[in-house]
Amino acid sequence: MRTSRLAPLLVLVTSATAWADDPAPAPAAPPAQTPAPAPASEEVIVVTGLRLPRPLDDVPAATTVIDRDQIARAPQPLADDLVRAAPSAGTFRRSSSAIADPTSQGLNLRGVGPSGVSRALVLEDGIPLNDPFGGWVYWRALSPLGVDRIEIVPSGASALFGNFALGGVLQVISRPIDGEAVDAVFAGGSLGGRRAAARATGKPGGVGVEIDVESWHSDGYAPIVAAQRGKVDGPAPSTHTTAGGRVQYALGSSTLHAGARYFTESLEAGTLFTTADVRTVTYGAGWQLAGDPGTLDVELFGGDQVFDQERARVSPDRMTAAKSADGHTPSNNQGAVATWTARIGRHAIVVGADAQRVVGSAIDALFPAVAQDSTVVQRAAGGEQRYAGAFAQGALQLTPELQLAAALRLDGWQNVDASSTTTTKAGPAMTTPFADASRLQLDPRLGALYHVTHEIAVRASAYRAFRAPTLNELYRPFQVGTVLTAANAQLRPETLWGGELGAQLVLEGLTAQATAFWNQLSDPIANVTLAMPVDGATRQRQNLGSTRILGLDVDLTWRPAAAWTVRVAHAFSDGSVRTAPGLPDLVGKRLAQDPHHRTAAIVSYDDPRLATLTAEARYLGTQFEDDLNTQPIGSVVLFDARAERALSAGFSLFVTGRNLFNRHYLVGRAGIDTEGAPRTFELGLAYHTGARR
Repeated sequence: MRTSRLAPLLVLVTSATAWADDPAPAPAAPPAQTPAPAPASEEVIVVTGLRLPRPLDDVPAATTVIDRDQIARAPQPLADDLVRAAPSAGTFRRSSSAIADPTSQGLNLRGVGPSGVSRALVLEDGIPLNDPFGGWVYWRALSPLGVDRIEIVPSGASALFGNFALGGVLQVISRPIDGEAVDAVFAGGSLGGRRAAARATGKPGGVGVEIDVESWHSDGYAPIVAAQRGKVDGPAPSTHTTAGGRVQYALGSSTLHAGARYFTESLEAGTLFTTADVRTVTYGAGWQLAGDPGTLDVELFGGDQVFDQERARVSPDRMTAAKSADGHTPSNNQGAVATWTARIGRHAIVVGADAQRVVGSAIDALFPAVAQDSTVVQRAAGGEQRYAGAFAQGALQLTPELQLAAALRLDGWQNVDASSTTTTKAGPAMTTPFADASRLQLDPRLGALYHVTHEIAVRASAYRAFRAPTLNELYRPFQVGTVLTAANAQLRPETLWGGELGAQLVLEGLTAQATAFWNQLSDPIANVTLAMPVDGATRQRQNLGSTRILGLDVDLTWRPAAAWTVRVAHAFSDGSVRTAPGLPDLVGKRLAQDPHHRTAAIVSYDDPRLATLTAEARYLGTQFEDDLNTQPIGSVVLFDARAERALSAGFSLFVTGRNLFNRHYLVGRAGIDTEGAPRTFELGLAYHTGARR
């Protein structure tokens, strides 16, 4: 279980919008850690869009579901690669978490966000996964072996989920604890890759127990393009280990649950003295009481995180390198949420309150090439953030065809006890306090779904959303390649107004949906190129005036026969800077790291008597590395595939291939060009016992 700053709404809203089709009271939603299993039929049930299990075609918000079968058949072994198969979803750079610095792995939905920080909330069973200090996501802490499905709602959802849900929500739903089951995967392949994962569940004495562990290592490839590579450049190995457990127990009308997770990863960026290391411990516990007239949910959560980074100073010919800085970023968070859900006549309502405290600092030991008495050799900055929110949502079935829902949330945000300390070679240390800051924000959301016929429906929604700058953006500078970006303690929160209009078609063997969207983001935080470097930084985080993002999502799934599934999805997103006071050169420029077009096409064949086969093609359009649009990154088409053959006694053999045509493609141009992974293969053995795959 992973946590972050706005856990409040998650637990509670699971029953938030119980539609009043049936005058009888709605059944209590399962606790966040034990999501309801999908029904035996092929009807897809989702919980994220309305915070209540609902059929996918009965949710008034565009929603993409990556189900357990798709996860099991996918050629990608890491969670972020799975997510990028949905064209509306992307991370700041194209590179996989197998090599990318974790701080660049913020989730971007529909192009909302002109920098690498996540503008979308990522949840696991209702508990946020976003790092509380920086907002990024440790994707490798999620083992696909334990994931039942992934639900993606790419529209402003602060009214339902609070601060981090500015651009939408992605929720990972864990596989339920149905009884005794064991799953295991052992695999190895190209680039010295080796992977082992296992999951076991049981119910001794009526207590549901799950334990899972995963270890993954790769010797890596050389990410610096060959033409620019020097003596200091080479492969980029990486390793991660994650282990967790959860328990749940039902006692009368109450359900208790608790869980904890440990995660560590180590990455090298392919250049001497360029590394990143992460260690996290997260924990949580909850209680649900179902009764008359409603259901009460309470969650407690917290975590401790440490992110260490080593940075290099490289000679122009890349023949020599020296350590330029050691970064140490410790943080911790604690939070609680309480919610109450009830049915009153034809209305379903949910109310809740939550609070969270985040404390963190960024400490950099600096190693300048030439140090005088006045040279800064250590820099530290940090503070405390406090969040509190209250939320209410109501839903009404006006007619058998028309559903309406309205939500409203009041957020309070504070920055306190913040300061910056610098130490020169001659000393002593000097501390500069920052003024406290606070803000109240009211975010509404309205949604409607109208069934024209049983097969055709139209939906619309309008929303306002909000995101406060993270401690990372306020106080921690960062370096990618040779580009150093300075922090900015004066950043203001971002506010988004937006809406979407869509239609969906559901036929036997065919589902399709299309959604047009528009978003206007005020005070967006961008990585702005400076006219003159300041203390070695050539960029700084700054608030622009406004950006506009508009586009269209199209998604079609066709099952021509029982064993065959064809899915084609495309996302068009046009994001540009509309106003930028004091920065006229940015007006009209496209947002960095966001292509106009993303496309995915997946064909799968599944017959247990023969084999399971998957072929996947993804198109990524042209994008720009920088805010000035001077560093283009070209388009690319990537092909992946997977084949699996069942053996006996629960065993199966599989082989995967990624980037099968060995395309060379850029993923970053931060002073030095880096490229994505070459063609790779993996051969593995899987084992499963139990009722579910």
